[in-house]
Amino acid sequence: MKQKSRGRPPVKEITDSQLNTLKAIRRFTNQRGFPPTMKELADILGISHASAHGQVNQLVRKGYLRREPRKARGLAIIREPEDEVSDMVPVPIVGEVAAGQPIFAHENIIGDVLVESRLARSGRCFAFEIKGDSMIDAGINDRDLVVVRQQPVAENGDIVVALIGDEATVKRLRIQEEQIELRPENRRHRPISIGPDDELRILGKVIATKRNPRKYARRYANPEA
Repeated sequence: MKQKSRGRPPVKEITDSQLNTLKAIRRFTNQRGFPPTMKELADILGISHASAHGQVNQLVRKGYLRREPRKARGLAIIREPEDEVSDMVPVPIVGEVAAGQPIFAHENIIGDVLVESRLARSGRCFAFEIKGDSMIDAGINDRDLVVVRQQPVAENGDIVVALIGDEATVKRLRIQEEQIELRPENRRHRPISIGPDDELRILGKVIATKRNPRKYARRYANPEA
């Protein structure tokens, strides 16, 4: 006859409160295109700033989050709980975009990344690897993957993937009266003013950002950030 084991019950790999924190960070990032600050996270969860820090520190220690020091928006989900993976679907990573060429041309697809199925259902989506640091204050870093919903128009304030001539870039769209600008989220970079003779094409709106786990053997022409 087996004896019942004594002592404390086994500790769950991730607690319910930590899972809620992870979901809140993912939801905010998916909706805004960049991660929340600690204050925003605490407000969303209805907990104190110190408690939010504690939740984040535990998720970092357990390998679910990465937190970049000295950045207000430095949170990034780098691992999903096993019970959440089933709700993920692959989205193609596009390595190159050129004027007059279909985004989803077979030769442009260099891999895929898992995203929430809810995001994929919002429209046809693709991902880009970022090159550059012009969007770091929005939590989008060099070599990050941005998940983009393909759409030809965007609203003022949206972070978009835009094609100017043959060059793709990720910037925040600003529309003031008849003036259009693509603005970086880094003070060291200047806005791009769009004139009447410039060929601007909106490829889509950034709906999520993911840290890139891949290191490609080949070098691809990626959108400049």
